[in-house]
Amino acid sequence: MKGYIKARLIRRHKRFLADVYLQNGTRITVHCPNTGSMRNCLEHGASVWLSHSSNPGRKYQYTLEFLQTKRGHYIGLNSGRANKLVSDAIRSGVIKELRGYSYLKPEVKYGVENSRIDFVLSEKGRRDCYVEVKSVTLLESPFTRGEGYFPDSVSIRGQKHLRELSTIALGGARALLLFCVQHSGIRRVRSADHIDSAYGESLRTAIEAGVEVVAYKTRFGSSHPRIWRPIPFEQ
Repeated sequence: MKGYIKARLIRRHKRFLADVYLQNGTRITVHCPNTGSMRNCLEHGASVWLSHSSNPGRKYQYTLEFLQTKRGHYIGLNSGRANKLVSDAIRSGVIKELRGYSYLKPEVKYGVENSRIDFVLSEKGRRDCYVEVKSVTLLESPFTRGEGYFPDSVSIRGQKHLRELSTIALGGARALLLFCVQHSGIRRVRSADHIDSAYGESLRTAIEAGVEVVAYKTRFGSSHPRIWRPIPFEQ
């Protein structure tokens, strides 16, 4: 991938760190920007791509960004990049459910539980739309079925966001949960009830309250990844 440094994964440890071998054989520790379990993502010896920061204040100069599995699937490991992918896709009109809004405001405080919504979209004469973004990287076996799941670990924070979205929807504004799929092997998205049954129940309650749920897939290539098409969300 252009603009990134190729390496080989050794292991993830202490949640936010990973060890890799650079192409010259040097072993280094890099930042791992993902709070989830990264279940089924991290394979010893897999090819990974790193970004580099020249900030002298950073302890770890490299950040783990992408991985190619031994099955050939690409995964975006940096969950923080999902918001930029979605923002670009909204502005370019790729996300059809969010077309027709002139104003996009990120990171807005809202709700009764002291939350921040990823985006609020507004347009004169239309209801405001509150958009919560979740990065999806969990592909469960059998891998050929293409079934992706969220969350990949118990997510109390995710449950809170669903309650907040439900309140927004019941109050008359639009509330939309967008699953940003950063795994090229995923062809559909489902709630991971087998991992976090409370999240699954909260999601179904939110849908009944009027929360919209969509899933969009990221395309990986030689240049920067981008969101390119919707895939099914199945309850």
